[in-house]
Amino acid sequence: MTDDDRDVVRASNYVTWRRQAGWNPLEIVRGEGSSFVDAEGRSYLDFASQLVASNLGHSNAAVKAAAERQLREIPFVAPGFITPARAAISRELATVLPSGLTHYFFTTSGTEANEAALKIARLVTGRRKVLARERSYHGATAASISVSGDPRRGPAESVQSVPGTLFAPDCYCYRCPLALTYPSCGVACADAIEPMIEREGDVAAMIVEPVVGTNGAIVPVPEYLPRIREITRRHGVLLIADEVMTGWGRLGAWFGVSAFGVEPDILTTAKGITGGYLPLGLTATTTVLHQAFRDRFFPHGHTYEAHPVLLAAGAAAIGEYRRLGLIDKARIDGVYLLERLKDLQRRHPSVGEVRGLGLLCAVELARDRATKAPFNTEAEKIAGKPLVAESVAAAMMADGVYVMPWVSHLILAPPLIVTRAEIDRGVDALDKALALADAQVDPTAAAS
Repeated sequence: MTDDDRDVVRASNYVTWRRQAGWNPLEIVRGEGSSFVDAEGRSYLDFASQLVASNLGHSNAAVKAAAERQLREIPFVAPGFITPARAAISRELATVLPSGLTHYFFTTSGTEANEAALKIARLVTGRRKVLARERSYHGATAASISVSGDPRRGPAESVQSVPGTLFAPDCYCYRCPLALTYPSCGVACADAIEPMIEREGDVAAMIVEPVVGTNGAIVPVPEYLPRIREITRRHGVLLIADEVMTGWGRLGAWFGVSAFGVEPDILTTAKGITGGYLPLGLTATTTVLHQAFRDRFFPHGHTYEAHPVLLAAGAAAIGEYRRLGLIDKARIDGVYLLERLKDLQRRHPSVGEVRGLGLLCAVELARDRATKAPFNTEAEKIAGKPLVAESVAAAMMADGVYVMPWVSHLILAPPLIVTRAEIDRGVDALDKALALADAQVDPTAAAS
């Protein structure tokens, strides 16, 4: 790519979730295993699986070959037809999804999967309101951004929103939203949902990430999701599990809800369903929900639903997760990664907390450990101000390791194929980069 080519891209393309000025991206030319390479030939350890999507690493031969075969056979058919690829992935899904999720609508993103789930829930129940959580992200389109408790919702609400969302507290024990009201809260964050449903009425569904993704890899206490399931079932409220980021072995189970023993009414997923190689998403529902449309018009669809090339890649990816034993590997390697991060927490005054499940971890930075005061705020993120987490991530990138910074924490989510040596390399790079954050810790707090 020439300098002119780069200038054309920078001058003409939108780039997501940031101010457009000052964008100076790397040019990435190839990837292999857990690493990717820029145009200058420099290799980077992908310690974030890009956007927590490249679960199989880069350049998995089986997934690429499946997509290539389908391209040679027939690259596109309308969704009203069936193909061998559609049959293959339907069979595979039946073997890995949580029990009871037996009917599938295919999309091209997690956002679209959540749009479909919300529409199905509202149509079947005849209700309008949806319960979501204060620290969550479910997508960028109208309905999905409306149920996102994320700083990105604010700038979009004035032009793009669907009314009817109620935001419940998270199971965020590090900064418990109910600590002042319930000093020994147990799972008051879950119990708070029942009076919301009773008071509001007209609640169709509750949508949850089993482990909060971008907004902090927040792992709930074991009893939280089962309590949510009990409450929603008692009130006839559908439970939607957003597994766009937490599915496909990321948490050491095929799907996050399975790690907590919960069966939702609807499950949405994307990203790792093809290892990030092609844009496939999925909305999976129970038979009861599908039957509601047996003799009733289903008012949803799009041109690329059940695209055969995407489905072929998805079926192949499921086979690769099995062949490589990546579900168990992620669980075991996740324990190792978390222990390495806990060692950093003991040695760096800027690390307030580390947490995670499987190969989805977060390092929460704090200006003051005692008060848990963050270095930066969500408003500063949206305003484009310099963030300490971003400076740490930039230092790691300069050291050849890519991670995801967000407001005042870092997301660490390497491909499931990552080796122990690569985990050590990533953590060692973080160890060095944290000196930047340590230098900005309140001296009084650091001394205490």
